[in-house]
Amino acid sequence: MTDRTLLPVLDAALPTGVVRPFADGLAAHSIELTRHAVTELQINLGKLCNQTCTHCHVEAGPTKTRENMSAKTAERIVELASRANDLSLVDLTGGAPEMNPHFRGLVETFRRQGLRVIDRCNLTILQEPRYEWVAPFLADQHVDVVASLPCYLEDNVDSQRGDGVFQKSLAGLRQLNELGYGQGGSKLTLDLVFNPTGPSLPPDQEKLQADYQHHLWEHYGIRFNRLLTITNLPIKRYATFLAKRGRLPEYMNLLESNFNPAAARSVMCRSLVSIAWNGEIYDCDFNQMIELHPPQLPAQDSQAVTVWDIQSLDAFANRPISVADHCYGCTAGAGSSCGGALT
Repeated sequence: MTDRTLLPVLDAALPTGVVRPFADGLAAHSIELTRHAVTELQINLGKLCNQTCTHCHVEAGPTKTRENMSAKTAERIVELASRANDLSLVDLTGGAPEMNPHFRGLVETFRRQGLRVIDRCNLTILQEPRYEWVAPFLADQHVDVVASLPCYLEDNVDSQRGDGVFQKSLAGLRQLNELGYGQGGSKLTLDLVFNPTGPSLPPDQEKLQADYQHHLWEHYGIRFNRLLTITNLPIKRYATFLAKRGRLPEYMNLLESNFNPAAARSVMCRSLVSIAWNGEIYDCDFNQMIELHPPQLPAQDSQAVTVWDIQSLDAFANRPISVADHCYGCTAGAGSSCGGALT
């Protein structure tokens, strides 16, 4: 898609002309973003969450009770996934995906279908009343856990995610370790996610992973498999956070000036589609949050395409991908995806 406009849906004013339109950056390197096959399906089960984080592009929180996936939508997604020729991975996210009443049923169904399942867990949900079942259930189903821990220092985590979150996160990590997650020789995978606490690019992923592993083991006796570094995208709550401090234009310039063509050629949207809690389908989770719809499918009547408008996820294979200026966040420096650095 060759839309040359600036991203129109930031929750804060971005002065026109601050950055070169992302589509122009792609064109300068003769890059066209096209999805080759749908091998990964990311499902946002809703915006309901037990936390309210400053960097959250979903704007999730405890009050988002209505924006939660229904049984009808969940059943339709299962049906579509069963028809996908190349699908191998289902990535469950939110909000706190475990707070959706259909989380367990989806996990069990996808695992029976032989699909790898990821749960994007904020760790503190494991300590919440009525959610004590989560960690044992994940282990029983051999679900890979990708857990948010934006720093290994308590003050940094609590400043971004709320007072007491760090200690609750450590308790969640210990519980997962006791179940076998992150341990040598275990098939239960535990990866951590780092987000910068300020408007900067993540540091080198391998070096930071070594620091995390050393600090968490030496100070807390906690083990994990990999660290994934993810750049904060300048949309929704994080864009507002930066704008209120007068740093949004600076951050956009930082992202654009560090544009990496190699990362652009490896972005996750080339193999993934994202489904929202209401059944709308997008090219990625970030586009979903700003309602940037994919390019029109053949015979598509409305701007939004939903799970009821297609017969297979393969309808999105060999299709162009919608882009706007927030895409600089995935292509700056070493690149950023839900699986960490790209280069």
